[in-house]
Order: sequence, then C-alpha cells, then structure tokens
Amino acid sequence: MSVRTDVVSLFEQVAAQQKKKLAPLLDELVLLDSGLDSLCLAIIVARLEDTLGVDPFTAAQDADFPVTLGEFIRFYDDAVR
Repeated sequence: MSVRTDVVSLFEQVAAQQKKKLAPLLDELVLLDSGLDSLCLAIIVARLEDTLGVDPFTAAQDADFPVTLGEFIRFYDDAVR
C-alpha cells in the first residue's frame, strides 16, 4: 500500500470509529476543517507509526508542520523514504 492509501484509510477508519463526519479528503483540505478533533488526529498519528514504522513529528526539528491533508501525506511520504 502507498502512504496516501494508508493515511486516507486511517482518516476514514478513525472518523467512523469516533462517529465524526469527515469532510471530502482532498489534498487542499485543511486538517482543522476535516471534521476530526485532536484526539482523532493523535490516534491517526499513533496508528501510522505502527503501520509505517516512523513518526515524523518526533524527528522533525524546525520543520513546518502540515496544515493540509496533502502536506500531511507528503510529510509521512518523505519520512518513509
């Protein structure tokens, strides 16, 4: 599976599990407007670490944190490489 597929799948799974209405998952989607709260995003980050074996947030020092879904996906994609 690709990083994009893993991320999108986890967004959908966590939204369903937490009973949140998820906005359309477009690259331009601002994460704060996704329909997910900070707990949901923390769950996604933890599960991505389990799935991909990386946590780019702990490795990123001086990096700009992702604001949109597309940036979030690229953030993980770059960390996996």
